[in-house]
Amino acid sequence: MKNLLEHGNVMKDYKPCIAMLFTQFIYAGMALFSKAAISKGMNPLVFVVYRQAFASVALAPLAVFLERKKAPPLSNKLTCKIFFVSLCGLTVSLNLYYIAINSTTATFAAATTNIIPAITFLMAVLFRMETISIKHVHGIAKVLGSVIGVSGALVFAFVKGPPLKFLRWYQTNPDHHIQESVTKGCCSKEWIKGSLLMISANILWSLWFVLQGPIVKQYPSKLRLTALQCFFCCIQSAFWAIAVERNPSAWRLGWDVHLLAVAYCGLTVTGICYWVQVWTIEKKGPVFASMFTPLALIITAIFSAFLWKETLHWGSVGGAILLVGGLYGVLWGKNKEGGKRSVTNEGTAETKEEIMTLECITHH
Repeated sequence: MKNLLEHGNVMKDYKPCIAMLFTQFIYAGMALFSKAAISKGMNPLVFVVYRQAFASVALAPLAVFLERKKAPPLSNKLTCKIFFVSLCGLTVSLNLYYIAINSTTATFAAATTNIIPAITFLMAVLFRMETISIKHVHGIAKVLGSVIGVSGALVFAFVKGPPLKFLRWYQTNPDHHIQESVTKGCCSKEWIKGSLLMISANILWSLWFVLQGPIVKQYPSKLRLTALQCFFCCIQSAFWAIAVERNPSAWRLGWDVHLLAVAYCGLTVTGICYWVQVWTIEKKGPVFASMFTPLALIITAIFSAFLWKETLHWGSVGGAILLVGGLYGVLWGKNKEGGKRSVTNEGTAETKEEIMTLECITHH
């Protein structure tokens, strides 16, 4: 009986780790399925509309029933704020993201999400929502981590170097449809355009995180807020997509990878991952949850090499190392600073950085 209890306690301790590993596999699948659907001809703007429609349908019932008692009233002024925040941080960001993924690779898309905490921190400093204490080690770590992370993204995007020969699978199947799309996307002009669009999408996504702070204070029902922003994003993206794509056939969904991709991103990523991450944060804290973020890059790179015949380069490896190193520098600095604040402010609510970290890991 004692052994069974001990075994149960061990499994209980490992549950948060298993949960975060599960979410990183889901995020890796998001990049892979998105790349596959768009490479097979799905319009990126139409993809965003359907993805947000699935997300809205999945979240709306949960938001209505789970937060019906504690949801505050929604004023017209606050509704307008949420509408414009959704336009900037979700609609434009997501559309740029999926346009960019057509010109880059799934691995690059997964890699650049690691700079979001660094960019968010820099923006928070500019908006005076965060402070930099260069006199302390944790302040220097946050600044250096942000600079190294952004530098790693630029190296990953623009420094190729020789390919990794043991992962150079595309030579064995040059006529593969997905591989042709990836090779086309890696051409210099297309790659540069896609890289700049992807980085721009992450900058807007980071801005959305910063703007969430004041919004959440006015409307603390996070599930309803998320559902409402997904709905606004769906409507805004629909107007954008209809203006650009007039061909009715582009809007048809069949039983193929297009339907699988939008359903997966809308239901699994937005729905399941949200709850799993919130549960993990409640158990272990936001820093613990954030530590698993780079795993999505590693998983995506491995699956892309085998499934989509994507070639990795040594420059990309160096950029990925800088990205992950910068991310952990920022997280270490935040963890140390948060520890000092908790000592001096025992019994207080969550710090601003914990809220920001919570938002940062519920990314695209």
